[in-house]
Order: sequence, then C-alpha cells, then structure tokens
Amino acid sequence: MKITINKSDSKADAYGFLLEEGTLSSAAIKSYEKKFGISLTDFLKQNKFKGNLLETVVFPVLKSNKLVHLVFVGLGKKGTSNTYLEHYRRALAHLYNQCVARKLQSMSIIVPSKKTIAVSDELLGQQSATTLLMADYYFDTYKSEKDAKKHEVQDVNLVVSMGEKEFKKGIKDGEYIAQAVNKARHWIDLPPQDLTPPELAKKAKSIAKKTGLKVTVFDEKQVTKMGMGGLKGVSRGSDVDCQLVILEYKTKKKNAPTLAFVGKGITFDSGGLSLKPPAYMETMKEDMSGAAAVIATMEALAHLKPDVNVVGVTPLAENLPSGKATKPGDILTFYNGKTAEVRNTDAEGRLVLADALAYTAKHYKPDAIIDMATLTGACAYALGPFFTGMMSQDEKLVKKLEASADRSGDRVWRLPLHDDYKVAIKSDVADICNIGKNNYMAGATTAAHFLQNFVEKYPWVHLDIAGTAFNVPDMPYYKPGATGVGVRLLVDFAMHWK
Repeated sequence: MKITINKSDSKADAYGFLLEEGTLSSAAIKSYEKKFGISLTDFLKQNKFKGNLLETVVFPVLKSNKLVHLVFVGLGKKGTSNTYLEHYRRALAHLYNQCVARKLQSMSIIVPSKKTIAVSDELLGQQSATTLLMADYYFDTYKSEKDAKKHEVQDVNLVVSMGEKEFKKGIKDGEYIAQAVNKARHWIDLPPQDLTPPELAKKAKSIAKKTGLKVTVFDEKQVTKMGMGGLKGVSRGSDVDCQLVILEYKTKKKNAPTLAFVGKGITFDSGGLSLKPPAYMETMKEDMSGAAAVIATMEALAHLKPDVNVVGVTPLAENLPSGKATKPGDILTFYNGKTAEVRNTDAEGRLVLADALAYTAKHYKPDAIIDMATLTGACAYALGPFFTGMMSQDEKLVKKLEASADRSGDRVWRLPLHDDYKVAIKSDVADICNIGKNNYMAGATTAAHFLQNFVEKYPWVHLDIAGTAFNVPDMPYYKPGATGVGVRLLVDFAMHWK
C-alpha cells in the first residue's frame, strides 16, 4: 500500500468520511457536496445515519463518468482523547475494510481534524499509517488459488487540514511501527514446521545485519554450559535445539538509561509430558508471540532511534514429549542458581523466561525490565481478548506503561501482584515450584511471582498476552490469527521514556 498526503482530494475509487456523532453538516461534508453536486447531508439523514461508532453508509455516485463510492463511517460520541483515538483507529480500519470488500484500487480519506481527535498532528499521522497497514495484513502465504488471496487497496490518499510536516513525520514513523507489527504477525502465523527456534534466530540475525543492531545467539550447547536449566529443560523433548537470542540498540546519547524487553518464544507448545488436549494444541504455534513482538520491536526502534539503550532478549524452544523430555517431579537449576520443582511441564513459559530474566538482570543492569509472554490461560479467562494482563510492584513503571497503552492501542489491565500470593509457589523439595497450589488459584499472579525470583532489584513489569496475542474478535484492524500485540506498546514505551 502506498500512503500519500494532500490538502485536497485526488482521483480515487472511494472517498471516505469519518464523522463524529451529531456532525453531519461538517465543513468537509459541505465541500464535497459542491464537488459532487448533491446534498450528502440529506442523503445521510434519509439513511438515518447518526454517526454511531462503526455505523456505515456507502453511496455510489458518478464523478466524471466514473463510478466512485462515498463511504461514511461513524466515530461515535466524543469522549476522552485516548478513548476517541481508539474510536478513530477502529473507524479508519473499518473504512479500509469496506473498500477491500468492494475490491477498489484507490481511496481518498478525509482525515478528521486534530481538534476532533484531540491529539497532536504527529501522533494522528502515526496512528493513521499504523492502523491502515495493520488492517491491510492478511496471512495467505500458503493459499495456492488466486481467488483465495486478499485484495489490496493500492493507493491511499489522506486529505489533511493540519500541520502537514508533523503529520508526514507521524506517517513515516507509523509505517515503521506497522511493518514491525505485521512482521511479528507473519512469524506467529507461520506453521511450526517452518518457524523453529533456529529459524526465528536466523530472522533476528537478518534484522541485525540490515539495521546495525548488535546480535548475540547462544545455541543449546552454550545454554547448557551457562547453566540455563529452565531453557534447556523445556527444550529437552525436542530434536530441535533451543536458542537464546539477544538484540541490542545503542543510542548516541551519552549516559542514557537501558530498557530491557524479554519475550517468551515457545515456537510450539504441546504441553510436554503434561500433554495438552488436542483442541488446546491447535493454535500453539502462537506461543512465541512475546518473542516475535520483542524482535520486531527492536527492528522498529533501530529506525526510530529513541534516546535510550534497548536490549531485546528472547529464549526460544519447542516444548514436546519424548523419552528425553523433562518429567513432572524433575528439579531444574536456573542461571541465577535458584531451583524449581516441575510439577507440570505445560507451565513451561516461566521456565524459559526465568533464565532469560536472570541473564538480563546480571549482564545489563537495566533501568526497567518488561517481559511479555503468552503465559497463562488464567489471564485469558480473567480479562478475555481485549486487555493484556499487567503485573508489577513498581508504581512508576506501571503508570508509564498505562500511558503508552492509551497512546498505542495495545491496552493493559492491572492484576494484583501482592506478596500474599508468594506462598503459592513454595516447594517442599526446591526453592520454588512451577505451578501454584490450587487453593490460591490466581494462576496469572502466581506465575508472575515465579518470574519475580529472577529480576533481582530492577524495576519490572510482567505482561501476560495469552488472551490478546491471537484470534481477537471485533477489532477491524485485526484479522483471524496473530495480532502482533505488544509491538506498538513497547515502541511507544521506549520512545516516551524520560
């Protein structure tokens, strides 16, 4: 898709209007009434269009003997700036999808004023590009018939009335962010036969070569030698070696703080010897969504160049049953020397993250650690598909992430991480146990407490994306499959760190 910016409309197959509830006679509407010689306001009234969120009316008209479509989508009632920005994202993606459904080649979108959306010109441009390109994503790599391939709108012209220079900068940044989101989605959607730990490590190396990021990859022999019993223990049942991948971005700013992003990368999760039921295994290629988000984020940051140092750490493994696999009752020793009793081999994500977090804390001493993982079904059941679970005892870090969530659209909801839950993961035979005792329930929180043992004193937030990483319904900028959740959030977090 090619996105252009103009202060007047260009020739297009469709003209899109995003209308706030109760503003059917806006200046944009009036100007286009003159261009088309018809009363658009009367047409909308006849169709009882109110401007409710995602309410849609499509009006085919002739312009210079060519059939074009006028597409009207509601923004809903104006609320807070963050709420209305999300309205804009959804309405814009819905508008784009209307044009895709009609197999149109080009569209001109009259962008609402910054007064309507109540954000800066630059942020509005960024969100416009990110949203359009996310809506354009469709996983059809393995479809052999042409008719099964998704139609793509080739040209999108954004008609703006605000600061063009700032809006254009936002567009460019938004394109980098969307490319990262969609790259993560593509990796997650790939079948597990084609995206093993070594293959994902190769993709990270390729990104580093293109962008100048520093990359370090430890193979299974090195992981074992370093004493990473969690990562090695999860990988034992597979014939494919595990990997620990580290990408580093360095700012030119002196004495800059360091942020660390750690992502779970289980490229397929059968549950190990604690085997999942078949229906629960069908989408377990998405269990590396945290790692995909972190690697893709690092590529975006290499282009956007924040004034902070950023390290992305991703432990990659397959969790499979075999005669070599870790057994329930085994005790693993991690990189920081702590031990854990494994009562359930399907609680494997925390085992690989433990080594990655311990390594990150020791070698980078970061100003903040954010880990991201499709960690627990408990979190998915608690929050559903629309909010990522956030757990931390660092109030400042929580507030920073909440602000980034509002701006970026990757929404978070805080769950408790109170010390009362720590006792749930005590073990009689090791330091800790990889699953919490049943009477404490709160599986998402007890999993976070397990991870807390490996971050030392550093400010840390755990993000559980089990519900938000895959098959999120009712969001026009998502399709069935991977969402790339976390990329927008982490990019915004790094860009706004102070």
